Amino acid sequence: MKDTSLKQKLKNKENTIGSWVTIPHQAIIDILAEAGFDWLCIDLEHTAIDYNEAQVLIGFIQARGMAALVRVSKNEEVVIKRVLDAGADGIIVPMTCTAEDAAQAVAYAKYPPVGKRGVGLNRAQRYGFSFDEYKTWVNEHQVVIAQIEHIDGVNNLESIIDTPGIDGTFIGPYDLSGSLGIPGQYNEPIVIEALKKFQSICKAKNITMGYHVIEPHIDLVKAKQADGYNLIAFSTDFLFMGRTAHAEMQKLK
Repeated sequence: MKDTSLKQKLKNKENTIGSWVTIPHQAIIDILAEAGFDWLCIDLEHTAIDYNEAQVLIGFIQARGMAALVRVSKNEEVVIKRVLDAGADGIIVPMTCTAEDAAQAVAYAKYPPVGKRGVGLNRAQRYGFSFDEYKTWVNEHQVVIAQIEHIDGVNNLESIIDTPGIDGTFIGPYDLSGSLGIPGQYNEPIVIEALKKFQSICKAKNITMGYHVIEPHIDLVKAKQADGYNLIAFSTDFLFMGRTAHAEMQKLK
């Protein structure tokens, strides 16, 4: 049977489009599923979504045939372990700045002897009914993405990419601009230069590049695909709703 997992698609450099989940409700998942996304990412870093809500959302996402990623709140053992035990297909790890950061994330995500993840029985392991199968799944299908959102991460990118177990990178232009002293000004030359360096190294290393296109405009997605990005988060749940409502109400007024 052909492997159609997100991990394999990333290895093949296939274009994958997802979106960002910030509103913890089944309706959000159902609505986004109808749009045809490949994956959805639940954001635990900048939202009030808790672990119980995250586990429920993971189940809804997977039930609709999409991969469920989680942007964890930090590169920390218990955080990573809990979302993976909840059944997430993979994690996006914020503020990965060094190879040591990357190795730590992989260690927290993988069982020994590869890593040092503690063994627990939850949804991912079918509550103990398929732990052996899950161990195999972790090695073959689990996705670990290093989010590069500081200039130190760009400068250390080659060693981060070379870390065994890292399946791709995901640039964070907002925080990258902040690390350069100009938060939010990601169109300034110094930020653009850092982004070009990020792209150049990723292409040379032949590794997946991810980008979050914030505004819900398809032309912005196509531009990033043209730049070589193949793990693209297309806007967010609230922006798809908010931008449309605002635009249409302005027409009425």
